Amino acid sequence: QVQLVESGGGLVQAGESLRLSCVGSGNIFNIKTMAWYRQAPGSQRELVAHTNGGRNTNYADSVKGRFTISGDIDKIAVYLQMTSLKPEDTAVYYCNVQVPYYPYDYWGQGTQVTVSS
Repeated sequence: QVQLVESGGGLVQAGESLRLSCVGSGNIFNIKTMAWYRQAPGSQRELVAHTNGGRNTNYADSVKGRFTISGDIDKIAVYLQMTSLKPEDTAVYYCNVQVPYYPYDYWGQGTQVTVSS
């Protein structure tokens, strides 16, 4: 059974930092990309950042310069270093792994990040 387990969320004040971790287990292979998404109350889930495990990374405009994604495909691990957090970063953060076979996407259970002003 494939599992992605996130950790590192919490309650912080604006301007502080958090580091999210996601570690996978089970039969996952040929990973294409690893990513972090987030979903705020009443909003759609949105892409925060993704990586192919190497130098190719992409970020949502709202987090560029503040968040850094890193990943290790061999270890099925992806991290999100978040700095200069803002109240609008408050959301449930989900890790995602894409593979070229059904079900094509695996998701973690989510971790809550709350930023107070």
